[in-house]
Amino acid sequence: MRARIYRPARNAMTSGMAKTRKWVLEYAPASAREVDPLMGWTSSSDTQSQVKLRFDSKEEALAYAKDHGIEADVQEPKTRKPNLRAGGYGENFATNRRGPWTH
Repeated sequence: MRARIYRPARNAMTSGMAKTRKWVLEYAPASAREVDPLMGWTSSSDTQSQVKLRFDSKEEALAYAKDHGIEADVQEPKTRKPNLRAGGYGENFATNRRGPWTH
């Protein structure tokens, strides 16, 4: 059985970094999904594709995969430069602003 170990990316719709600190072990799908002819729902007989295990570090995830005989591919995260402003969000409402309000 194959699996993928990765650190999830941040949600593009928010500036927060929630759920991006832990490493995830996710099984690769063993069978293709099928469309139910009556209802049109998508289904699969593979229950392992629903499992996502979270670990505090990459080493813990690799150790788990090794102990359980799982072939794992590790995807290293692409780090980005943090966008931290000196005043933060409160800078938008500063009372000591020297320049005119631009927006």
